[in-house]
Amino acid sequence: MERRYDLIIIGAGPAGMSAAIYGSRAGLKTAMLEMGAPGGKLVKTYEISNWPGITSTNGAKLASDMFEHSTAFGAEYLYGNVVKVEDGEYKKVICDDGNIYEAKAVIVATGTQERMMHIPGEEENVGRGVSYCAVCDGAFFKDQEVVVIGGGNSALEEANYLTQFASRVNIVIRRDVFRADSIVQETIKKNPKITIVTKHIPIKVVDDGKRVIGLVVENVDTHVQTEIKTHGIFPYIGLDPATSFLEGLPVLNEAGYMIVDENCETKVKGIYGAGDVIDKKLRQVVTATNDGAIAAQHAFHEIKKL
Repeated sequence: MERRYDLIIIGAGPAGMSAAIYGSRAGLKTAMLEMGAPGGKLVKTYEISNWPGITSTNGAKLASDMFEHSTAFGAEYLYGNVVKVEDGEYKKVICDDGNIYEAKAVIVATGTQERMMHIPGEEENVGRGVSYCAVCDGAFFKDQEVVVIGGGNSALEEANYLTQFASRVNIVIRRDVFRADSIVQETIKKNPKITIVTKHIPIKVVDDGKRVIGLVVENVDTHVQTEIKTHGIFPYIGLDPATSFLEGLPVLNEAGYMIVDENCETKVKGIYGAGDVIDKKLRQVVTATNDGAIAAQHAFHEIKKL
């Protein structure tokens, strides 16, 4: 089945939903394509405390409010797993179910995916103790010890969230200093349920055939390996852009992020990038919504010229 729009937005996170608001308000026939729940990483975030005007709110609540707003002016919300985008007078957005959507402009707002540790025992234990979403799975580890891998904001914020369920949270970092903001670090250091394991890296996930029972870590200086007894492992070691469906188009850098100009447009006219998926320094909810608004507004003016 083929369907034609003025504007198709791939992804319904903050960038995509912001683009939907601006596109549909401008009178463009607009559709958002999403393969999961609307909201992107917002729905996996327990607390948002840097959204202007709201001191603190739950990520899922903010996502729900944004989604309601994003469809209020007529934008359609469609389910679809995009596998390819083709250039042309009308861009073709091809999904794995055979549906093909056409549009004068396409905004890619697919965000990023959590990076795996790529160590023995990880892949086979996803869902059996290895999780990439503390908000999704934290409650399953009530009164148990868990491990968080990583020293950035996401790792520390999720470690703090896990303390409301777990008996102890061990944070394992490669270095002896955190990369997270100082205010986040101070919260972690004051929490009596958190233990910080510095200068160690994960080597192997240990299981009993049914679930995770431990994590082998190695000291980066001495190379001595020890095992941390745990039932839950939460890696927060980085992110990779979700752009595999754009391969073949000259819009990506070596790391797979989209290269865009000040209008969030790529070298391919009519194809835009917005949010965490583009090559930029700061990836936050506020910067994602900024990108979505800019991309949709520019797309509107270009479409009206045509």
